[in-house]
Amino acid sequence: MSTPAPSNPNATPIDPDQPVAVHGFEHSLHEFWQRNSRAIYAFCVIVLIAIIGKGGFDTYTRWQDDKVAAEYATASTNDKLKAFAAAHPNHQLAGAAKLRLADDAYSAGNYTQAILDYQTAADVLKTGPFAGRARLGNAMCKLLAGQAAEGENQLKQLANDLGQMKAIRAEAAYQLASTAAQAGRNDEALKFLDQVNSIEPAGTWAQRAMMLRVTLPAPLAPAAAPAVSIPSKP
Repeated sequence: MSTPAPSNPNATPIDPDQPVAVHGFEHSLHEFWQRNSRAIYAFCVIVLIAIIGKGGFDTYTRWQDDKVAAEYATASTNDKLKAFAAAHPNHQLAGAAKLRLADDAYSAGNYTQAILDYQTAADVLKTGPFAGRARLGNAMCKLLAGQAAEGENQLKQLANDLGQMKAIRAEAAYQLASTAAQAGRNDEALKFLDQVNSIEPAGTWAQRAMMLRVTLPAPLAPAAAPAVSIPSKP
């Protein structure tokens, strides 16, 4: 039987003793790039647009914050503060504006309005020392407005809240002690005075607690148990 002619007469015959060439990493990478270059370019463009977009958004946000801060700085009257808070209800500076309005209402003895403004300030500010002060003002106004039970409950929550500043907690405990003392609940007042000292022993409220303590009658000593007499033997 005759041997068939090769399909490519110019091709170099394969020598079975020669090692077969293996494509290296560079060749595989080139093939991968050939197959996926368009997808890679598209992905890079998307990432670049996202980076530019975030940078633009951050710039816009900073510009907006600067604009709102400048507007807040010009709010020198209560009417302007009210207008500012209404225009930017969810901004942190709206919480600051409401806190200023609440302080004014408190000073004027308008506790009903102060309660509303303190509550709004606390809701907007959410956390931090100013939020704590808004909650403290809200509780005090409720005490002064005749909502004693609710006001005292809020003060207890503040005094026991480890997330609040020590000064806020100590003042809340002191106000509880003062309220209890005025109501003649001396044992309860002493308990809250002890709490003031445990929260911030070297603070201003601890000093005021010490002065309040000396005005309270000393706690009664527990009654002695009656002596037990043993009957004599007959």
